[in-house]
Amino acid sequence: MPVTPAPLLAVDTPSLLYRAFFALPDSITDSEDRPVNALLGTANLLLQAVSTHRPRAVVLCFGAEAATYRTDLFAGYHADRPPMPEDLRHQWNQARDFFAAFGWSHLDAGELEADDLLGTLATLEREAGGRALLFTGDRDMYQCVDEQVQVLWPAGKGAPEVIDADGVRDRYGIEPAQVPAFIALRGDPSDGIPGAKGIGEKGGAQLLRDHGDLEALIALAADPAAVTRKLLRPKVAETLRTQADELRAFLDMATLHHLNVERPADAPTAYAAAAQAARGKGMRRLAERLESAAQG
Repeated sequence: MPVTPAPLLAVDTPSLLYRAFFALPDSITDSEDRPVNALLGTANLLLQAVSTHRPRAVVLCFGAEAATYRTDLFAGYHADRPPMPEDLRHQWNQARDFFAAFGWSHLDAGELEADDLLGTLATLEREAGGRALLFTGDRDMYQCVDEQVQVLWPAGKGAPEVIDADGVRDRYGIEPAQVPAFIALRGDPSDGIPGAKGIGEKGGAQLLRDHGDLEALIALAADPAAVTRKLLRPKVAETLRTQADELRAFLDMATLHHLNVERPADAPTAYAAAAQAARGKGMRRLAERLESAAQG
């Protein structure tokens, strides 16, 4: 029987740092009385994932807040997001060095976003016959899911949930590969993508189930017979015609772009060094857990 390879754990670091920062009190501080709640919360999430899934390596992905090409396509992309809180920025700047002590590497997407790096790593693992777990709270990453790639979804106080292809179908009623087109049609308020006027989530999913992809829908809308044959409702056909170029831009924005990076090497978690790093941040309980893990 073939052995299932250990997965690569690719981490949407901005997503987890933000989540931890707002989930834990800022009274969790270091020796300089600066908050370390985001670092501690992220460490706890990742150590739980390491314990459960035994990854071959952990890679923390960083990137631009908004990729330049996406804001060039649509000025409203990420435009309404508030600036990063200063107490989070301080921890953000320390995250690479802090988590490097755990034996975890990091990559930066430059002008692209952390999402693009996660998608790239998923592709590299797939092509090498490996597996990837994408630890993220961003549903855009559902587009990567297949038999070799799953999303590890943070689930409140419980254990993160593994989202496979059936999970994507259950949530959206579409195939994972259709997620970018679904975002283009439905829109994404968290990213500032408005979507197609009057179509919405249920309508977008049904259109994709019936017709496959965005280009097929745009082509269908250009055919007057589509309405007379009741393949499209008149208002939907009009929207697809009048917003065709805009929807293509939204699709490009929602589609992950590949970066030129190497497939990460295997790297075990360094529990003893991580314990020292945790003590240096005043995380006594975490340090004790790490020391225990290092011993056995």
